[in-house]
Amino acid sequence: MKMWAGRFRQPLDPAFERWQRSFPFDRRLLPYEIAASRAHARALKSAGILSSPELISILQGLDQIAEQAASSPAFLHDDEAEDVHHFIEKQLVAIIGDVGYKLHTGRSRNEQIATDLRLYVRASIDDLRLKIADWIDALLSRAEQAGSAAMPAYTHLQHAEPVLISHWLLAYVEMFLRDAERLADCRKRVNVCPLGSGAVAGTTVALDRRGIAEELGFDGISVNSIDATSDRDFVLEFVNALTTIALHLSRWAEEMIIFSSQEFGFVHLPEAYSTGSSALPQKQNPDLLELVRGKTARIAGDQTTLLIALKGLPLAYNKDLQETQEPLFDANEATLAVIPLVTIFMKSVEFDYARMQKATESGFVNAWAAATYLVQRGVPFRLAHEQIGHAVQLCIERNCELQDLKLHELQEINPAVDQDFYSCLSPSSVLAIHDVPGGTAPARVQKAMKEAREKVNLLRENMHAHA
Repeated sequence: MKMWAGRFRQPLDPAFERWQRSFPFDRRLLPYEIAASRAHARALKSAGILSSPELISILQGLDQIAEQAASSPAFLHDDEAEDVHHFIEKQLVAIIGDVGYKLHTGRSRNEQIATDLRLYVRASIDDLRLKIADWIDALLSRAEQAGSAAMPAYTHLQHAEPVLISHWLLAYVEMFLRDAERLADCRKRVNVCPLGSGAVAGTTVALDRRGIAEELGFDGISVNSIDATSDRDFVLEFVNALTTIALHLSRWAEEMIIFSSQEFGFVHLPEAYSTGSSALPQKQNPDLLELVRGKTARIAGDQTTLLIALKGLPLAYNKDLQETQEPLFDANEATLAVIPLVTIFMKSVEFDYARMQKATESGFVNAWAAATYLVQRGVPFRLAHEQIGHAVQLCIERNCELQDLKLHELQEINPAVDQDFYSCLSPSSVLAIHDVPGGTAPARVQKAMKEAREKVNLLRENMHAHA
């Protein structure tokens, strides 16, 4: 029996009925629908709608549905259920009889789906933040292992300055710490209970809305029934956060792909996460990294779908909102799947520290340090910049580096240059002069790693507090 069929004299067109069903994808929400139904049943008992035996019967029936769903995936293959709400009502009535129909007293599917999605997103946020903590931990561990090894940093994909490898990895740590914070901030707006909002104007039963919210772990209740039943801001905000996570993963994957090429050779890919070519015997392709990059397009597409689906909807609930579910599920599941894979990949990948270090000895990555040398001797920076630029041009003409120029040649450019100029050009000296918070000087990076480790430990502690 349909949940709405009383007013209709004709059945649905079979093709339309199959096409408009959401149960094939919203069955993911079954655990959350059951949890919300338990809370609603208890509220109905408190409001005098259900007797104690009826409440017990409903709760036991819901438990049986949950157990069957957990033990038998085939249980969820139902060609008649319109959606997860209809499925549970069907199963409940089959188990306990007509008293199962009482569960829908004082509620609407409009508020049910809003509640289920909030519970789903909240659980997903908690799961994601734990996985991000593991990912950050893998990045930090590799940063700690890198020790004092250096590499070139790039701007415009051109040699810029040497940095510690650990400093480079910490850049990604910062990105994903922000992602974890963004999810935590999103969770605050997710964690509001719409139950009691009815179809649009509020329930017609005197339910204890705050009691329901407390039972389900919500921080509070929605304050406007029209907004509560039509709001999907929390879905859009969550998928926006997922898109940013995917974007950060894509940037990391792109650098790892570039650095693993023969031209760079900074990274050696683990074979367990690579494939070969069906035509070229020598190939080892970075498939995991390329798929990480590709998944970003898919997740960003989900974000765009949500934006377009929501942009022209009048208040309150419209069937269009059903189309916001699949982009949410797709983006969430893609992100949840990729983070454990990149975490294991990061633990397995090999860095060629010697080659990375060697790359810091060419390409004029010490040019700013050379200009700083002149500045410390009273030369205005703009003039120092120009003079070292002339020195670089001379080196290009001679196919050499700054440290290969003779002292008298340098003094022709600026008489302030002395013998100690050469010591300021070594990679260790260049690293050391960036001695500011956030800089790549070794002591600063050590402190940054310690602080990042404290942040990821705090992230885990906060997650255990939610559990």
